[in-house]
Parts: sequence; structure tokens; C-alpha cells
Amino acid sequence: MNRAPRSSLRALALLALAAPLAACPGDDPEPEPEEADVFGQRLGDPVPYATEEQLATFERGHAVALRRFSPEEGLGPIVNVSFCGSCHERPVIGGAAPRYRDFYLNGTALADGSFVPGGKGGVLTSYGYAGADVRPAISPESNVITHRNPIPFFGVGPIAEITEESILANEDPDDADGNGISGRANYDRGFVGRFGRKSQTVSIEGFIRGPLNNHVGLTSDPLSEEDKARLPIDSSSQAGGGFRQAAAPEEPLVDDDDAPDPELASEDLFDLVSFAMLLAPPAPDAEPSEAAVRGKARFDELDCSGCHVRGLVSARGLIPLYSDLLLHDMGPELADGIVQNIATGSEFRTQPLWGIVAAGPYLHDGRADNLHEAIVWHGGEAEASREAYLALSSDEQEDVLAFLESLGGAEQHTAGLLPNDAPIPEPGTPGAPLALASDGDRERWLAGRALFEHDMGLGRGLGPYFNGDSCRACHFDPMDEQGNRSVGGAGPLGVNVMRHGTLDGDGHFVAPAYGTILHKLSAYDLPRREHTAEQNVFEQRQTPSTLGLGLLDTIEGDDILALADPDDLDGDGIRGIAHEMGDGRIGRLGWKAQIPSVREFVRDAMSAELGITVPDEAGFTFGAPADDDAVADPEISSAEIDAVAFFIANLAPPMPLEDVPEALDIFSAVGCDGCHVPEIPGSGEGFPAPAYTDLLLHSVAVPGTPGIDDGMALGTLFRTSPLWGLSGTAPYMHDGSARTVEDAIMAHDGEAQASRAAYEALPDADRELLLHFLETR
Repeated sequence: MNRAPRSSLRALALLALAAPLAACPGDDPEPEPEEADVFGQRLGDPVPYATEEQLATFERGHAVALRRFSPEEGLGPIVNVSFCGSCHERPVIGGAAPRYRDFYLNGTALADGSFVPGGKGGVLTSYGYAGADVRPAISPESNVITHRNPIPFFGVGPIAEITEESILANEDPDDADGNGISGRANYDRGFVGRFGRKSQTVSIEGFIRGPLNNHVGLTSDPLSEEDKARLPIDSSSQAGGGFRQAAAPEEPLVDDDDAPDPELASEDLFDLVSFAMLLAPPAPDAEPSEAAVRGKARFDELDCSGCHVRGLVSARGLIPLYSDLLLHDMGPELADGIVQNIATGSEFRTQPLWGIVAAGPYLHDGRADNLHEAIVWHGGEAEASREAYLALSSDEQEDVLAFLESLGGAEQHTAGLLPNDAPIPEPGTPGAPLALASDGDRERWLAGRALFEHDMGLGRGLGPYFNGDSCRACHFDPMDEQGNRSVGGAGPLGVNVMRHGTLDGDGHFVAPAYGTILHKLSAYDLPRREHTAEQNVFEQRQTPSTLGLGLLDTIEGDDILALADPDDLDGDGIRGIAHEMGDGRIGRLGWKAQIPSVREFVRDAMSAELGITVPDEAGFTFGAPADDDAVADPEISSAEIDAVAFFIANLAPPMPLEDVPEALDIFSAVGCDGCHVPEIPGSGEGFPAPAYTDLLLHSVAVPGTPGIDDGMALGTLFRTSPLWGLSGTAPYMHDGSARTVEDAIMAHDGEAQASRAAYEALPDADRELLLHFLETR
């Protein structure tokens, strides 16, 4: 379960703890309303009262949440991710997200006490398209920057139906009862807020349209009055029912890219809003353990239920969310400086506790690795409850955690994103292993997959700067229609790595002292790493697939060298160059063939992408042995590197979706096989390897294009990308700039210019056949 040793008070916090107003002496307490039937059996289920028509809308909305957008469809011009499910994936679509999906809010706190949001609606974005800066920079006026961990959508429909009176009944803004807790409501256009880390929003439609625009760059029009009335929760101006589910702001959203506005169709917005409204909270344990029962009593004794009130009232009955939805001052350590409506920089909404165990990391900025740490980070109005919790014995603390774990979702809690019982994929499917000779090898492969999949917490050494919090964070494509991942595959635009540096006056590339990676994220107490004015070369790197890397690893260096022709001695215009390491090893992995082996690939990625330091190992040179966070180095062991490397080395290459032998002559005739060699010789199972690559460096960019140097691979030199699995690795090219296979072909230049021209000259039928061949690899 999601716990930490009691000695680990390197803490973090979760929620705001305060007490509801006590009844006056002599008052007869009103009977508690009957609990509403709102729960699903599992996270990701629809609410039990959904109609057949609504269930169909729920499925369509789920599909919209998984739809990936391209710049041609309106993605951008500045974004963090390419689809809704990116930030709401834990443990299923609609949930929270691991730290690799964190983002930043920023703005300017003025001397008069007012606050001006920066960036796009206060959001600092990571990527730019359609003429925008490739890495959007923070405004020099911004003096507040803070992290945000995505918030789950489970139960937002029932929350929307809670009456304003029920929320306001728990207010005590002046702490009239003297208990140190002074909860107050936030307001959105005159309505009592309930959604967001600061209860800054009241409309589910608005809570979706805003992030779609700020994070994905998708414009939309507000739903029509007719559509609002058809939503599972009537949001029209005529809505009744004792609550006020306010409409979203009426303004159409527009941007300045080339895609026509609105970029999200009204029917897709309707389905997406409906999906959120129908997403059920998880049912609590029907028969809680004895520890959970004791923990509930402790929870009340600690006055946790002061803010985490068991339920609020709606027309359906009591909604048992364990939140008052009010703002509470959580003290200076958790303060983020962000002002939203009347919420100050240290005030946050009480987080609902249903399904909480499956929705980590915790707190507004994701700083807490587990629930214990979350509690210990509580301050301000919750300080007394925190101190009372710390005074408990270890067993008593465990009881409190057992209660929290009993509130639904525990069976879906994982250390990554794969279900705990995820089987070994069937042969021929993405993410399946090569033939494993023994039960021991199967266990070893599964152990390696678990580490590949595992989210590395801050307590494990993540950071201080990082792009992902696990290997899987970047390698999970293709995904199926339900959002299930192929662990080990490629990755979408939203996990691209940014490389950068300086091209000096003499045309020489100069890398920053910390390396060419401009990390997307940082530990919660650090701002994002920003580039300097002198740095003028930026290049996104699309995540390559690791499927089949083990076969490429076993190819002899001499077999790669045999394909090289650095001086174009055969006069065909193709100058394949082997990337030779300083120690004589031949590089073969990575966009610039800069890495010589799977083990070095693991060491390099752990350090460069996750900030996890690696041990010194004889004969291995990649990876950093130390960093400046508080976790002892090395932060991963040789045995763990062994396990991850074994997993990757035994991932089978993707199988073609279809045999198209008649296309091979066309492939050869246009010269594609000059670099994309159909087979590389080798020994053992899987050889000769049908990878369609020579593993050599070629200049395929437009001559004079500035680029990133990596070892002997200068700016315009890139390794021939293997074509196996091409159907599951879109978008294409090193920077993800090609949406389709044909776009990728047309982007080829330099040594590939003649082949591109030959492709353009093909008869339509031959061109279509060749594309079909490539699209089914």
C-alpha cells in the first residue's frame, strides 16, 4: 500500500483538516439524510443512475479523452500535452496523474496585493508549435511560480449537485468557535465554487474547456443552451433541483494558429463534459477491516473530519466525499502564492478522500509520495490535527492510513500505471517478450517490467530536474481504445524531450554546462529550469520505441561498420557514418546512435531523464554517479539496472500488421533501402534482424539547418530509424514534426533527397502501395 515508515517524517501533506460547526446547546440535531447511491464498483465506472443514452455518451466521451490532437487539428500553438487523458490517467482515464504530468502555474504578485496570472490562463507551457517558441519562456514579470499535480475527476457529477446551502453551512471564516479552523467558500461569478485545488470553478464545462485551451491549445465554443439542458446535469439557465450547476463562461475561445476555430467540435465537447459528469467515485469497502474501523475513530478524534466532513447534501441524498469543499489556510510551507478568485496564496480546497489511495502523488504540487507524508505536511489550520497524528503510536497511525485506504480504489492502486495483475502480453502483440526459456527468466522479465513501470518518488531520488518519473512515462505506445498501454513502446508529443544549446558566431555548437537536455520538470521546491538568451538552438526529441532493442544490441560492431560509406565511395550520394565512441564501441541506440548498448541506454535514461544517479560500473560510462538532492547516491543499484536492462533486451520487435511483399521492389527502386536496410546480419534468435535500418548516421535535414551535436553526430546527422513498429510510433521524425508516414517521407532531405524525389515521381498506385507497406510495419 501507499505508506511510508513512521520514521520518514520528510513529509508532505494532503488535505485541510477543520471541524464543522457544532450544533448549539439544546438544539435537536437534524437527522442525517440517506446516503446517495452514486458509487461505481471500480474507479472508471459510470454512476449507477446513468441512462442507456447517457452510457453511450459516456463511452463517446471516454474516446474523446483519449483522442490525440496534432497541430493541423488545432494542437497548440503552445501546449503541455496532446490529449485529455494525458493528465487524467491514474489509475484509469479520468483520474489523477503521476509526477511526469505535473505542470506549473505562474503570475505576478503586485505591491498592492493583487495578482496577475502569467502564461496562458496562468499556465506555463512546455512546447510550442505553429510558429510559437519551441520552448515557451516564463515572463520576466512573473515572480510566482508553483507546481500543480493534476486533479482526478471521479465524482465531479455528484459534487456538482451538492447544494450551496450545504457547503455554506460549514463556513466559519472568523473562527467563531475558536477551534483554529476558519473555512470559507470561494466564488466563481457569484456561485459557490467547488472544483479545482482552490474551489475556483463551479462549472464542469468550464473546468474542461479551460484546461483544453491552456494545456492542449484547443479552442471551443460554449455549449448551446439546448446542449446544456441535455447534459447529465442540467447546466442551462432554467436548471433547478436545489443546486446551481452554473454554465461555463459564454466567451468562445480562439487562438492564432492555422486551424479554424472552434477546434473541438461541440458534439465532442458535449460528450467529454458528459463523461466527466458521469464518472463515478469508487465504493468504499463494504466490510472495512478492524484496522480501518479503528482508524475512522482516530480520524474523528484527530478532528480530521473538521474539514474532511463525511458528506454534503444534494437532492440525491448525502454525498459521502469526505470534504467540506471550503478553503483553508494550510500554512507557509504549503503556500504557493497563487491567488484564484478570493483564495489567497496559502488557501486550498479540502480534497475529497474517496478513492484517495489510488490518486497519488498527493497535495496540490504532488510533493507527497504517500498518504503518511501528505498528513505530515499539513500546517496552518491543520497543524493541531497533524501534531495529534504525529503523537500517535506507529500502529495507531497505520489504523488511520487503513481507514483512508478503505474509502475506495485500493485494489486499483499500483506503483505505476499497469494493473497489478497485468499478464505477460501474448506473442505478436506490442510489449510482448522474446521467447523466455524458463520460469526464472519469466519472473526476471516481470521484475524488470515492474521497475520499468515503477514511479520513482522524490524519496527515491527523482530529480532535482527530470522529464519523466519512470521509464514507462515516455515509453507506453501504442495505446488501445481503453487507454491500456504497451509498456516499452514509443511516446506521444506530450512527453517529447527538449534539447538545446548555442550556435556561436563561427557556427560551432556549444552545449550548456548541465548538458543539452532542457528538463520539463523539477522537484516541488525548485522552479523550472529556463534557457538563457544566448541559447539559440532548440530541438524536440520524440520518444523512440525500445521494442526490439535487445536484437540491435547484439549486432556486432563490424557488421555495422561494413555498411558504412563515409566518403560515398560508391557515388550514390549516401554517406553512412558509424558513431564510434571514444573507447571504440559502436553506437546504435538513440536518435543519433549515441548509445552503444541497452545497459548504457538504461544508465543514461535513469540519470538524464529521471535524475536518478547510477553506480560506478567497470566498462560503463553513461549516467551520472551523483547529484545535489538529499537522497544518498547512487539512487539505483546495479541489480536494478540489471533487471530493467533484461526486460528491455528481451522485448520482442513489433510484428508487421500485414505482409506486403509486392511493395519491396518499389521500396528498393526509390532507394529507401540505401539507409533502411531490410535486414542486418547477426547471430541467434531473431536474426537476420528485419529492422529496416543500417544503424548509421546520415544527414537528412535541409543543408544548413542548425541542430544539436551529440558526440561525433553533428547537428544534421541522425541514425536511420528502424521501421519495425512504424504503425505504432506516430508522430514521426526525431522531433515528432511529421504527423503521417507520407509527411515523414516528404521531410527527408540531404542524403535522402533523391529518394524523396523518386517517391514523388511514382505512379499513384505504386505510391499508395508503398505507403501501405510502411504503415503496416
